[in-house]
Amino acid sequence: MTDRRGGGGALPPTGAVLASQAATAPSPAPSPERMTALDATFLFAEKPYAPLHLGAVSIFEGAPFFDERGVFRLDDVRRRVEERLPLIPRFRRRPRFVPFQLARPFWVDDDRFDIANHVKLMVLPSPGTRAELDDLCGQLHMRILDRDHPLWELWFIGGLEDGNVAMVEKVHHAMVDGVSGVEIAAALLDLDPSPEPQALTPWIAAPSPSVARLAAESLREDIAQPLDVLRLLRSQLSSPAELAALATGLPDLARTLLTRSPEPIRMRHVVGATRTLRSVTAPLERLRDVSHRFDATINDIALAAVGGGARALMAHRGDAYEDASLQVLVPVSVRSSAETLALGNRVSTMVTTVPLGDADVTTRLAAVRAAMARIKADRQAAGAEIVVESLELLPSFVLAALSPAVHNQPFVDVVVTNIPGPPCPLFFLGAEMLESTPVVPLGGNLAIGVALLSYNGRLTFGIHADPHACPDITHFVDAVQHDLDALLDAAPGPG
Repeated sequence: MTDRRGGGGALPPTGAVLASQAATAPSPAPSPERMTALDATFLFAEKPYAPLHLGAVSIFEGAPFFDERGVFRLDDVRRRVEERLPLIPRFRRRPRFVPFQLARPFWVDDDRFDIANHVKLMVLPSPGTRAELDDLCGQLHMRILDRDHPLWELWFIGGLEDGNVAMVEKVHHAMVDGVSGVEIAAALLDLDPSPEPQALTPWIAAPSPSVARLAAESLREDIAQPLDVLRLLRSQLSSPAELAALATGLPDLARTLLTRSPEPIRMRHVVGATRTLRSVTAPLERLRDVSHRFDATINDIALAAVGGGARALMAHRGDAYEDASLQVLVPVSVRSSAETLALGNRVSTMVTTVPLGDADVTTRLAAVRAAMARIKADRQAAGAEIVVESLELLPSFVLAALSPAVHNQPFVDVVVTNIPGPPCPLFFLGAEMLESTPVVPLGGNLAIGVALLSYNGRLTFGIHADPHACPDITHFVDAVQHDLDALLDAAPGPG
């Protein structure tokens, strides 16, 4: 996910910072709280073979997680997470559906909330290798989150051969987008390895609303919301910039979606019940040298490298790639700086093509840079944002019926989302987070998804794949790393 605010890598608020603001933290939203159309879409579209939660796999120093007897401090871990929940009210709320999808689902307090349902421990048989951790993460990310409880989990994994501890984070896409997901994760962590302990804040669940109350709330919003959306669209379209987005952005998006490569890209496969997670990493400052050298963005560099991965797959499979191009969906954050820690999805999208014919990654980067510059000039993301906002006008049952179609879409070959993370180390229970690999969910016919996360001076590509739909994923991963290394070699750093 790119960020239209610019400046990536800004420090999100961490638990230590937010805890000091607890006295002025906003109160939980009144119950019930109806989902936006986009948030509801992710719930409606979810399938057993296509879970739609975001996440990350983070590695921490191991020693602080164990007491003097070598026992994992699970109670302390749960207490630390629970201390921070007043800052994230929706983490105690669950989805509540309206019969027959007559209205979009609501968020309501979970009167059976138990932190033990969400913060869990698993230990790999010793010695736990990185390959075994990757396999376990794939299994955990295939488990649908329980809709009878808030839609998030943190799994702590012990038994790693190096003595470190892994944390597998899962948060449903109905609750967060990439940017808010990082900010929520950071709210659970600390800038300081020894923060001041916080008192647990008493919490009492609001009574679960009756069906009659949900129906009344839905009717009230159904009367007001179309007028609100129409007023919003009218105010947007009254500005010359928004009119330009409508005139150029939407046609550009449609043209890109409908213009397919003359050579087939075999990256769209029906996915099954298995996943694997691989990672590629590079120093962020050196990538900035590359961006200056080629007058490109970090996102352009990532797209060029992902194109190299697709090219390698086609070559390994014996497919013709000389005239082929990769169709990439790039989520774009439209979240304002005032919406820090506001859950839900505030995203638009861009769709671009990456030519695969040239083996030289610098040539591919130049083509990506030119294509992205044109897309931004045409305000494609702003045009797509108008479409997303228009979803609010659809009746819930129509939205529910249409949402699963995303699993059979014919337009996009891969999703590449770039999420700015904190530029300095974060801690949990005094343990430093050493690395973090982001996880983006796969659609029903997308065998590969790529998420990028910057953290503490490094950029990590999380490459999430179905190993049966894409058994040659190693060729993709190796080619991405090769192209990043080639770009770093082409732009030597100072000195």
